[in-house]
Amino acid sequence: MNASVLADPGSLVIVPRRQIGTKIMAAVCIVLLLLLVRAFWNGDIGWNYVAENLFSKSVMRGVVNTIVMTFFAMMLGILLGVIAAIMRMSDNPVFRSISVGYVWLFRGTPALLQLLLWFNLALIFPTIGFFGLFSVRTVDVMTPFVAAFLGLGIQQGAYTAEVVRAGILSIDKGQLEAAQSIGMTKLRAMMKIVLPQAMRVIVPPIGNETIGMVKLTSLASVIQYSEVLRSVEDIYYVNSRVIELLIVAAAWYMVVVTVLSIGQIYIERHFSKGWGRRNQTQAVQPAAVEAA
Repeated sequence: MNASVLADPGSLVIVPRRQIGTKIMAAVCIVLLLLLVRAFWNGDIGWNYVAENLFSKSVMRGVVNTIVMTFFAMMLGILLGVIAAIMRMSDNPVFRSISVGYVWLFRGTPALLQLLLWFNLALIFPTIGFFGLFSVRTVDVMTPFVAAFLGLGIQQGAYTAEVVRAGILSIDKGQLEAAQSIGMTKLRAMMKIVLPQAMRVIVPPIGNETIGMVKLTSLASVIQYSEVLRSVEDIYYVNSRVIELLIVAAAWYMVVVTVLSIGQIYIERHFSKGWGRRNQTQAVQPAAVEAA
């Protein structure tokens, strides 16, 4: 090597790697994507039917029903999940056993099976009574909405329980002990001290579960709940434009999921306030001491 170069390392020219293989793979992916778009565009798809039904009343009603079911099922799932997680971490063995059994049962059976069981509950209990005061026919109570709400919400609670429990376990146990040392009950300390801090860990998976719930509501079409998939099915049974109507359903699912994903970003940012700055401050302080 030239002696002048060794004397002045700054004169060396850094040559980046060409990464030819990566560029070839990127080009192949772009070509395949363009071919896929071209195939759909030139395929025997009546795009006029897609445009005609995209904002039709029945489809829009199905979209609203999908959003409503997602909201109520997730609210029930989060409520049951928090209760089950706290029961799982209780000192009472009865509460722990109930929580473990609940999670085991409803995570172990398919969502479609649970929907069908709730919808056909009248075959087991023809009437539902309340402490002998009055009774109603189960078939009148267990409508498609109620069956979907219970089936999806209760199952979601079993998954949420494990998410909440993981978030609680991520918080140092000393915080719970410190709260109890100043006279707070374990439940109050859990609700006021531990859970607010655990939200930073809980929110991302709950957001994913919410997005999954939007798509899971499509199972409710089996029990005649008029969500978006059921709405497009009713239309293509009449005009036989199956692919076109399925594209309509896919477009609305993507819109709803995109909006929820954006909302999840802001919620995560809210519960993570100060976390990154605190870590950065801790990293800067040693550097400042060394500089001094």
